[in-house]
Amino acid sequence: MNLRSSWVAETGQTREDTRLTQTGATTMLNPVQVRSGILPGSYTGQYRLSGFWMTNASAMSATVSEGRAVIQGEISQGVYPVTLPTSETVTFAPGNSQYGRVDLVVLRIYDRLYEGQRNEAVIEVIEGVAEQTPKAMPVPPRSLPLYEVTVPAGVSAGNGGIPWATALKDLRTPVVAVGGIMPVEGPVAQGAYPGQYQDTADGQFQRWDGGKWVSYPAAVGGIVPNSFSTTAASYTGQYRDSTGGQLQRWNGTAWAPAVPGPLFADSLDAGYTTSTTYVDTLVERTANPLKLTFTAPPSKAVLLTFGSRIELHVASGTAGIKGTGWMGVRLTQGSTVVRELDDELSVKAARPTEHVDGFSAATTQRLSNLTAGASYTLTAYYRSSDAGLKAWFDNSFIRVDLQA
Repeated sequence: MNLRSSWVAETGQTREDTRLTQTGATTMLNPVQVRSGILPGSYTGQYRLSGFWMTNASAMSATVSEGRAVIQGEISQGVYPVTLPTSETVTFAPGNSQYGRVDLVVLRIYDRLYEGQRNEAVIEVIEGVAEQTPKAMPVPPRSLPLYEVTVPAGVSAGNGGIPWATALKDLRTPVVAVGGIMPVEGPVAQGAYPGQYQDTADGQFQRWDGGKWVSYPAAVGGIVPNSFSTTAASYTGQYRDSTGGQLQRWNGTAWAPAVPGPLFADSLDAGYTTSTTYVDTLVERTANPLKLTFTAPPSKAVLLTFGSRIELHVASGTAGIKGTGWMGVRLTQGSTVVRELDDELSVKAARPTEHVDGFSAATTQRLSNLTAGASYTLTAYYRSSDAGLKAWFDNSFIRVDLQA
């Protein structure tokens, strides 16, 4: 039978059985294999990963500090736990006279069941090839890479040795127990199952959703803080605090203000009309018509506020005329008129005597039963009660507040 177990059979348990069934410090890679890596932790709790830390000991040697790790073999070989209880020194060969090289420092398992003639766990320097563009050798089977070390051409113990400050490239990666939160160091590996968590190098808590790592606020429906506002959105309806301090909502294609508005359009340019029917163009106003476009919110309702300063002037030869000037707003959706102009829905100013100063008039009304997500346009219109009366409109405005 192919099924392996530990500590069941009275005789015959092999080393391979034990490795295949060990379930301690194993971050899953797939249903059978685990990631190779180093157990996290430091003496003071200040660092994520101090096991197998490497520092220079002399010109051509380095000290590898103590640590614990697991090394995954091929799928049928199981995982090898290793421990270095005290630090160890490794030595590097002098540099080539012409070209530099890149050496690889690894934890390596020799198992004669699969290769060679010995059973041993070692810290090994795999010397690279000296060439114009050097690179490290491939990682051997049952090995965990620790560091790449650049050995420049011509270096040796007698001429200063390896420039340790720039020569080391840290390749160490951590592993934790099944279900543990992975403290990420180095390359970010994909998750093994939905619901797995990791803590990134920049302090971001993430969850694997089956296809990608999702930031913690997205995973639980919280508001993404502005320190991570560049993080890609995960779903429609997600909220974030933007770098500008504005609460935003992901609408499926873009981040938009969570509470948009108010939307505002105005004209500080005066103009007049003598038309007794509503017109959207005023004489002497340079920009006509005054319009505002908005998208109806999910509530299907908005508050509309509009108004103007209105003055009434009689035309030459028409003294004594009294009258009224109206400003109204037409609501359209495309070419369809949703709300038509009506004096009862307009603002007005009357001329009760032959000489009167202008009046400022405004109103607020609720527009409801709109189609959520549809685009609407509000256009200002004006009229006079008499063709002999110039109705002047100045400081005209339209404002829309979207209701939640």
